Amino acid sequence: MSTILLVEARFYPHLNDMLLAGARAAIEAAGHKHETLTVPGALEIPGAIALAARSGRFCAFVGLGVIIRGETYHFEVVSNESARGLMDLTLQGFAIGNGILTVENEAQAVARADPRQGDKGGDAARAALGLYELRTQYAP
Repeated sequence: MSTILLVEARFYPHLNDMLLAGARAAIEAAGHKHETLTVPGALEIPGAIALAARSGRFCAFVGLGVIIRGETYHFEVVSNESARGLMDLTLQGFAIGNGILTVENEAQAVARADPRQGDKGGDAARAALGLYELRTQYAP
């Protein structure tokens, strides 16, 4: 049994609770353990994963958060840079699922975060587990 680290940007607690529920259920259904680390915002998720990856304690990582478009360019910066940071780490060989929602409004976030609807937290956990399995097959 391996441990997956869930790194959540807890900016919208009610939405994150749904993302976490989906991710935890998917991980437990696959027979793995999980731990949760909370960071202030989505931009901190890749850095937290990079720091935690150095410990060697985790087989995979899931980034969870919600970015809702506002009136400024900040939405694009946070969305793009958090995704780029996770992709950079993935290309370095870390098994990471991206569950950072980028939406126009709260209704879209609820539809995607709710495990009974979009279950994007569960999808991100399953993606991380899939990459972990690939790494065990192909990594030296």
